[in-house]
Amino acid sequence: MKSERGIYLLIGAFFFLIMVIYFLWSGEAGGSIMLFAAAGLGIMPGLYFAWWAHRMPPRPEDRTDATLSDGSGPVGTFPANTIWPFVLGMGAALTALSLVFGVWLAVVGLAFIISTALNVSLESRRGGMV
Repeated sequence: MKSERGIYLLIGAFFFLIMVIYFLWSGEAGGSIMLFAAAGLGIMPGLYFAWWAHRMPPRPEDRTDATLSDGSGPVGTFPANTIWPFVLGMGAALTALSLVFGVWLAVVGLAFIISTALNVSLESRRGGMV
């Protein structure tokens, strides 16, 4: 967590410095507010990682005496080839096209999306094609 904390806090500090320079140079509030938001997008996760770094034991990536075997763990299982991501994409496309062609297409698209959600969960429990 220490390296991630440093990277995010560095990004936030960079954008904060650029915000101060930009505001003093241009005097414009809109761009300064956007740069302040960008600084917050770096500082908030950096502070969160710093908070967790003090509350958890150091990971193998954070220790200097760690070996490769310390960082290895169970690989797990990976899903087989499946058609459901394609069906989900078709459902999302049909639902988006319903804004142009009418509500009837949203019904078809939502049916695709719901069937995908059901069948993906069934497929993951059974471990094979449905």
